[in-house]
Amino acid sequence: MTLITKQNELADFCHSLANERFITVDTEFMRENTYWPILCLVQVAGTDDAAAIDVMAPGIDLAPLFDLMKNKSILKVFHAARQDMEIFYHLMGALPAPIFDSQVAAMVCGFGDQVSYENLISKLTKARIDKSSRFTDWARRPLSEKQITYALSDVTHLRDAYRKLEKNLEKSGRSGWLGAEMDILTSPATYEADPEQAHKRIKTRGAKPRAMIILKELAAWRELEAQRRDMPRGRILRDDALVEIAMHAPTTAEALGRTRGLSERVASGNQGREIIEAIKRGQAIPDDQLPKPQKRPEMPSGTGPVTELMKVLLKLKCEEQDVAQKLVASASDIEKIAAFGEESGVAALEGWRFELFGRDALRIRTGELGLAIRGDKLVLLENPNGG
Repeated sequence: MTLITKQNELADFCHSLANERFITVDTEFMRENTYWPILCLVQVAGTDDAAAIDVMAPGIDLAPLFDLMKNKSILKVFHAARQDMEIFYHLMGALPAPIFDSQVAAMVCGFGDQVSYENLISKLTKARIDKSSRFTDWARRPLSEKQITYALSDVTHLRDAYRKLEKNLEKSGRSGWLGAEMDILTSPATYEADPEQAHKRIKTRGAKPRAMIILKELAAWRELEAQRRDMPRGRILRDDALVEIAMHAPTTAEALGRTRGLSERVASGNQGREIIEAIKRGQAIPDDQLPKPQKRPEMPSGTGPVTELMKVLLKLKCEEQDVAQKLVASASDIEKIAAFGEESGVAALEGWRFELFGRDALRIRTGELGLAIRGDKLVLLENPNGG
């Protein structure tokens, strides 16, 4: 059990990893009652050593850890990296790089869509993860030996899993397939909570352009308020309440107070005034600047059956090549290929995705390729019409 609580210990540990080819990284954090995640522990493992860094220890400065994360000569290995990357981005103003996400790699290597850490470790290393500490309170001190052992296992088992995934990728020649997904994870835009974009995460149906622009103003206000007060968005105002307010656009405290889930006290207070100001900002936007409704491209007649046939092709190809379907083509991609062919402009018609699926999808569409059942197997038929 290695727990780092002192500055000199952290500096020495990070220095000892400076020449590693790769390190494995994980974090433990709390976010139930805050907007920003509260980092409690960082676990790091090198070839031989592993340690849990108590970031809540009095007087500890994470600069040596941040320098390690920024070291471009060391690959940082995470599993399901997005939340860990977000934490580092907001704490150190930069993203760890380069990185390797074992969950994405597992999709390329045939372990299915978004495989859990426990399942991946079990399949790759035969180790069993003790899940009993998963929902522990990581902010409470002192940490128990069981908690630290559990936390360290996240990076020590990941070290072994990475080596096996790396060999698998090299053997199959698929290392290059990870590029686009890693680019998303290493883009600062992925982690910047832009209030002007906050409305995009709220589900609406049939909202008119004026209601949508009011919702945009309301969502931006809520995002800034949640950041300022460091509270979850839903604690400020729930999504369904935002949508209802945007639809009815009340401009008085009395009318606002009739919103379901919003008390009259809130409606008549500072928060109510700010909500009404956001509504009025949305109402003041000229008609010619309102968002245009997104029209789905009209699909040619007969697209549906072709789409379903391509879904079967995708399943067949992905099972043959042992790769997750989600990584190759989305349902929207397939529908667009079925409707527009080479003009669809989707990722499934580029690079390795084209080689694995896209080329044959186009050939299915033009009739150069068909599907048939032979015995108990589905097979591809060249020139099924005899052309």
